[in-house]
Amino acid sequence: MEVKNVNEVPAFITKDGSEIRELLAYRNSSIRNQSLAEARLPPGSSTIAHRHLKSEEIYYILEGQGLMQVEGELRPVGPGDAIAIPPGCLHQITNTGEGLLKFLCCCAPAYEHEDTLLAPAPAATES
Repeated sequence: MEVKNVNEVPAFITKDGSEIRELLAYRNSSIRNQSLAEARLPPGSSTIAHRHLKSEEIYYILEGQGLMQVEGELRPVGPGDAIAIPPGCLHQITNTGEGLLKFLCCCAPAYEHEDTLLAPAPAATES
């Protein structure tokens, strides 16, 4: 049985600028077709708007408050919200709360820097 604890896996910065801890993926487990990571964004920060050409992604908000953008649509998000991000869709999340924004990122196939294309557009802002 493979069990990974979020406090025991190393953090790294993704191409979009978020700090993640990859819990399960082909790089550290027997999982081959997807990845699960916890992402953390400090107050007032945003990921860089980006898209994944191959991976579909799900964000699941654990704690904090954010503003999610998927293909130009903006929506406030918080604990318990799950966000579907189909392959090729431009997306970005901003921490709008006073504390850390923590969320799970599920990618299939697994997250890869090479599959992440950064958008030249400026970051989304709340109106």
